[in-house]
Amino acid sequence: MTDTTLTCPPFDPELEAALALIGDQMPSTLTPEMIPMLRQSPVTGTEEVFALLDERGFTRRDVTIAGHDGDDIVVSVVEKAGRTGTGPGFFHTHGGGMILGNRWLGVAGFLDWAERFNGVIVTVEYRLAPEFPDPYPVEDCYAGLVWTAEHAQELGIETNRILIGGGSAGGGLAAGTALLARDRKGPALIGQLLIYPMLDDRDETVSTKQVDGIGVWDRGSNVTGWTALLGDRVGTDDVSIYAAPARATDLSGLPPAFIDCGSAEVFRDEDVAYATKLWEVGVQAELHVWAGGFHGFDGFAPHSAVAQAMVAARDDWVNRLLG
Repeated sequence: MTDTTLTCPPFDPELEAALALIGDQMPSTLTPEMIPMLRQSPVTGTEEVFALLDERGFTRRDVTIAGHDGDDIVVSVVEKAGRTGTGPGFFHTHGGGMILGNRWLGVAGFLDWAERFNGVIVTVEYRLAPEFPDPYPVEDCYAGLVWTAEHAQELGIETNRILIGGGSAGGGLAAGTALLARDRKGPALIGQLLIYPMLDDRDETVSTKQVDGIGVWDRGSNVTGWTALLGDRVGTDDVSIYAAPARATDLSGLPPAFIDCGSAEVFRDEDVAYATKLWEVGVQAELHVWAGGFHGFDGFAPHSAVAQAMVAARDDWVNRLLG
C-alpha cells in the first residue's frame, strides 16, 4: 500500500498533540485479528454514557424488535424523565467501522437536541460484521427506523420530524438507511446527519492513499472494516448502494443532509463527493471539511478549538432544521 502514499495535509497542532497520546493506546491500523480484543476493551464507554444519562435526567428503556430476517434485535428509547407532549425523533446509528461499538456509542452527542426540542432518541443495536455481514447491519437499521415510525404516536414522536444520524460507520448506515427508506417508500425523514460517514468500499480516493499508517482509522483499518462487511465482494461490482452509499448514481428524493469530516482523514474525498452528488440532483446538503482534522477528532480531543467548531456547526444545522 505504501508505494501509493501521498502527502497528507498536516494535522491541526492541538490535534497532533492529542494524536501522540492516542497512539499509546491504539494503533493507526486495525487488523482483523484485533477485532475480538477491541470489542472487549472499555473504549465503548457504556457505563459513562449511563452515568451521563442519569446525571442529565434522561430515562432509557430497551425494546426487542424484529430485525433483518425477523431475528430479534434491541433498540433503546432515550428521553427526558417526565417528558410529555410530542417532539422530533432522533434515530441513531452508531459508529465502529461496521465491526465495533454498540448502540450507546455516540448517543451523548444527541442529548442536547432531545432536551431542547422535547425529542426522543431511538438507538439501534444492529449486528456487526464479520459475524453478520452485509446486508445485516443496514437492514437492522432500517428495521429499527420502521419500528420507530410505526410506534411514533406512543413514543411521542412527530412522524414528519424524524432525523436519522450517526458517526463514521453509523454515518454510512444512516445514509444507506435513508436510501432504503426512499426506495421502499418507507418512513419520511426530515434530515440525515452524516458525521464523517464511511461511504465507499473501493479504496480508490486520494485521501485513502494519504491517510495510510497515520492518524485514527487509516487506510488499513478501513480495508479491515469493509472486508469484514463485504467479504470477497469488497471493491467489486457486486456491492449495493445501501451497503456503500458512495456507489449510488441517483441521490434524488433524499432528505437534506449535513456532512462533516476532517481534511486529514480517509473519508474526506468520499464525503465531499457525496455532498456534491446531492447538490447535483437538487438535494439540500451542508458540508464542512475541518482543516487538520483526523477521523473522529471531536471525540478524541473535544476541548480543541476545531472540535468545538465542528460540534457547533452540527448544532447550528439541527437548530435550523428543527427550530
